[in-house]
Amino acid sequence: MAITLGVVADDFTGATDVASMLVRGGLGAVQLIGVPAQAAAAAAVGADAVVVALKSRTTPAAAAVAESLAAWRWLKAAGARRCYFKYCSTFDSTPAGNIGPVTEALMRELGCDFTIATPAFPENGRTVFRGHLFVGDQLLSDSGMRDHPLTPMRDSNLVRVLQAQCSEATRVGLLRYDTVARGAEAVRQRIAALRAEGTRIAVADALHDADLRTLAEGCAELPLLTAGSGLALGLPEVYERLGLVRRRADAAALETMSGPAVVLAGSCSVATHGQVAHWRAAGRPARALDVRALLQGGAAAAAEEAAALAWALEVLGRAGVPLLYSTAPPAELAAVQAAHGAQAAGERVERALAALARGLAAEGVRRWVVAGGETSGAVVQALSVGALRIGPSICPGVPWTQAAGSNETGPRPLWLALKSGNFGAPDFFAAALAMT
Repeated sequence: MAITLGVVADDFTGATDVASMLVRGGLGAVQLIGVPAQAAAAAAVGADAVVVALKSRTTPAAAAVAESLAAWRWLKAAGARRCYFKYCSTFDSTPAGNIGPVTEALMRELGCDFTIATPAFPENGRTVFRGHLFVGDQLLSDSGMRDHPLTPMRDSNLVRVLQAQCSEATRVGLLRYDTVARGAEAVRQRIAALRAEGTRIAVADALHDADLRTLAEGCAELPLLTAGSGLALGLPEVYERLGLVRRRADAAALETMSGPAVVLAGSCSVATHGQVAHWRAAGRPARALDVRALLQGGAAAAAEEAAALAWALEVLGRAGVPLLYSTAPPAELAAVQAAHGAQAAGERVERALAALARGLAAEGVRRWVVAGGETSGAVVQALSVGALRIGPSICPGVPWTQAAGSNETGPRPLWLALKSGNFGAPDFFAAALAMT
């Protein structure tokens, strides 16, 4: 096996997101779950790009660095000639990391002295101008991400955010829009100047998809790129011109999707909250999990999980599609976190959704729509899925995927739509299922 691009992604939906962009550009892409074992090589045979999905966005920085390095070393051994570190288009992180520490570690590992950072994804309303990240028409610090339960983003200046995460030896600079607008050669010249000035990481502005294509071409020779999924939009064409790949018309082909379906929503983002409301307003079957019962643990939690599973199976028995959700409005979420702690509350809900996924898979569910990065990670692990083939796009950043490899919890094959909490229109759940 020999692959061209190895991607290290810091969460599960982010991994699917970037893989979808590569497939859209004509590359065959496979997503592996967690640091790959040697046996995972079989699932990646024939792929142009392999994306390793980690759960490192909110882990301690040292653990995130160790996992990311292990993932890249596996990818390099498999033949990867370029490395792409993928993080969220809202730059989700904390003052301690993990974007800065992982970037520095990968730079040392690859022996490179310069890279760029850009979470821009204009199709989904993420743009960067003068180093400031916008979500739609709002600065990041004014958006719903301001009150994210684990990674609240209250500074829109990415140069400042990233510099705070990096060591004193790593200078963070800016690759401004006026340079990007002049084309790839201007980008290359500015990179040379930034290097000469001692800058090691440059936050790159981008307002349009064309800017991401310019950046992809201007940075084509860099061994390491760090970005959201948007930058991947321009890489397939650039890599084909360099003779590294040959793009394919059938890159997104999957088997015909069929079988019982379920929707699981664990994200509390504004977008997912709207999607749950849209599903319920249409009269479709939905049940909110009793989060307070789950957090009590013991008999109360077991009873709630059993009741939720029984309800979902009853809906499936009527050939319906059940939605199970823990999505809650900000005030309710804040109260739960104040009482139990954000991390502990999130982990307990994830365990419940994972247990429900195992029970539903055992009863024959084969199509899964899952909202939330942490929730998607918990569900994929609960289903013992080790690899995903990337299929057609449902909306920008979210494709259908097909599980590849062993699965002990139910029949094969399985199809999964793993959605970042912030992505998708209000009718996303129904639109995803309509494609199958």
